[in-house]
Amino acid sequence: MRQGLFGVACTLLLAFAALSAAAADFKLTDSDRKVHRLGDYRGKWVIVNFWATWCSPCLEEIPDLVAITESRKDVQVFGVAMEFQDSKQVLEFAAGMFVNYPIVLGDRKTADQVGKVTGLPTTFIYDPQGKLAVRHVGKITRKQIERLLDRKGSR
Repeated sequence: MRQGLFGVACTLLLAFAALSAAAADFKLTDSDRKVHRLGDYRGKWVIVNFWATWCSPCLEEIPDLVAITESRKDVQVFGVAMEFQDSKQVLEFAAGMFVNYPIVLGDRKTADQVGKVTGLPTTFIYDPQGKLAVRHVGKITRKQIERLLDRKGSR
């Protein structure tokens, strides 16, 4: 019985370590073909927002993410578009929403690098040391993000 529990505990620890390592090393290529690695943004908060053009809550988040990008130099936002058929349409849509942060044309492989995306929108927020601070499924607001950044940043 003890060996069984020990084996399960070891397996869980290894799975957690693998997930943490994968997220710590993620690489995103934006629509301009620029490669972004989490490690490139040490010293900044990194927000990775998974969204789709058909997702109403996703679209409600975009103005808040644009505002955060404009107002905070200590934050880097990435929008990862998911579940689309026409990449040109996605980029035109983002331009029409005045998106001022890099857009990544994502897929399941892209999502798996960052973390578990079980629904849209899903937002991952990494602290300035590159550690995952929050994974949020569902709509997130500027106020929620600002509160989190201020609370975690004051530690």
